[in-house]
Amino acid sequence: MTSKNQSHKKKVAVLMGGPSDEHDISLESGGEVLKSLPKEKYEAEAFEISLEGKWPISPEEISRRFDVAFIAMHGSYGEDGTIQAILEELGLPYTGSRSSVSALGMNKFLSLRLFKAAGLDVPPTLYFTRDHWKRDREDIMKKIIHNLDKPWVLKPNASGSSIGVKIVNDKGGLEENLDFLFKEFKEVIIQKYIEGKEVTCGVLDYGTPDSAFPLLPTEIIPLNRKFFDYSAKYNPESHKYMTPAGMPSPYIKEIRKTALLAHKIIGARHFSRTDMIIGKDRKIYVLEINTIPGLTSVSLVPEEARVYGFSFEKFLDMAVESALKDISSKKSKTKKVV
Repeated sequence: MTSKNQSHKKKVAVLMGGPSDEHDISLESGGEVLKSLPKEKYEAEAFEISLEGKWPISPEEISRRFDVAFIAMHGSYGEDGTIQAILEELGLPYTGSRSSVSALGMNKFLSLRLFKAAGLDVPPTLYFTRDHWKRDREDIMKKIIHNLDKPWVLKPNASGSSIGVKIVNDKGGLEENLDFLFKEFKEVIIQKYIEGKEVTCGVLDYGTPDSAFPLLPTEIIPLNRKFFDYSAKYNPESHKYMTPAGMPSPYIKEIRKTALLAHKIIGARHFSRTDMIIGKDRKIYVLEINTIPGLTSVSLVPEEARVYGFSFEKFLDMAVESALKDISSKKSKTKKVV
């Protein structure tokens, strides 16, 4: 392979996989990125990180051989700031939000508190740990029943693709599902179920907050399911999308405004996708922000970008170009080499 200094094309390392429940989805995202990056501008190579967190070659070697990394990873390790911190230490520019922002975005409870403090509507939410559950499950049950009206939504605090999400309507189901979740996850949040229309909206930028702009939102219509769960997300027969969302323009405007605010409030970079629900009270509730939204053939942000007027190739090019302008990473890298 030629070194990055011997080719006029920028060399892109596409990072995918990783020790996450979303490993396979990440491989799909990475494959789409590898296939669609403009070949006249970039020489791209894929690197699959294993479920055990092992790299095919060392991060240091990738940093020496490539100009930029495209992170096509979801969930823990890839979206929670871990891989971002590794690349920051090496001084290698990369796509997506910085490590601190990624960690905050992955933590549903903390990010929702931030959004609420900034004036956005969020569902009433409680947070509990596995240790608390082991120590006093009765206390947790009482707090949930006392503070939140049923039905209740149970979620892992740091997971994506709706993995582990449950909706329960009785005390027995609540305890049973909490018991199951705490065996799999260390932190769980419980929310009041907001009945309404599920929508999502992507935001793109050129690497700075003032360059951010919202795409056209998507209305998500699950078929034969109560909500947009993992199966619905990746089975085209389980849902319908409508982009732009089929609702009056004032709602479209407010959804886009909310997504843009969430992107800026948390400090996201290059792209994000904010999931929301329009309740029966007509309020727009923020459910979560995704700092590395899916990039598969059925993912939402690529489709929203296409409807907005950006081909997938243009969208990817924009992200890589923005990452290459990351002066702080380049300075760090130059400093290390010297």
